[in-house]
Amino acid sequence: MKTLNKVFSTIYIFWVFLVFTSFMLLFLPGIVIPAFFGPHAVSVTYFFMKAWSWVFSMLTFIRYDMIGRENIEKGKSYIFVSNHTSFLDLPGIAMTIRGQFRPLAKKELLKIPVFGWITTATCVVVDRSSNESRKKSINYLKEILALGINILIFPEGTQNRSKEIMQPFKDGAFRIALDTQKTILPMVVIGAGQLMPPGTIQLSPGRIKIVVGKEIPLIEGESTADLKNRTYEKMIRMMNEHST
Repeated sequence: MKTLNKVFSTIYIFWVFLVFTSFMLLFLPGIVIPAFFGPHAVSVTYFFMKAWSWVFSMLTFIRYDMIGRENIEKGKSYIFVSNHTSFLDLPGIAMTIRGQFRPLAKKELLKIPVFGWITTATCVVVDRSSNESRKKSINYLKEILALGINILIFPEGTQNRSKEIMQPFKDGAFRIALDTQKTILPMVVIGAGQLMPPGTIQLSPGRIKIVVGKEIPLIEGESTADLKNRTYEKMIRMMNEHST
């Protein structure tokens, strides 16, 4: 029985990577080319990204339950903050967020074949080892927000490989919120880490929840640390509420 399960698991993993690569290559022109025509043209990119995410979900039997999308007000730009547990987070997040957005991504993603091109087209890339790169990326995110485009930041900084429900948050997203007076909208991803644990290629079909909370209002005179702590506590409550 164990041998049979291992065979099926291997076939499934092969199938998922085949779907991922084949449809990513198919949609690649629609994802990459619009990036050469300015920030607003990237809305076309996100049409193809959302289409790819839907196809990936359907063909791999990984379903995303999107909860709280009514909290995303049309025509308003947000600083989305989300936990990060798996590569499976992103298709669900892409389908959940209305309109286009720019994730903050680490430069190591540029080394992944094909996906590196997509990262260049859709993300704001930062070299975490360089203070100058971090500052430049933060300034560009502010420019994106000024254009009315959403941004997405994983405030943990990387995938959570600890036993804690979330790792401590970094300051960047919350400093940007206070500097730009843009609203933070918290999101939590539940179940992705179980289907594809971070740091592995193990995969299982199943359901993942993407939960959008209510926006976190800014308080006059509030510090970065206070806003960060309020957001962290809110997201912990969201996870506990929707984990059952």
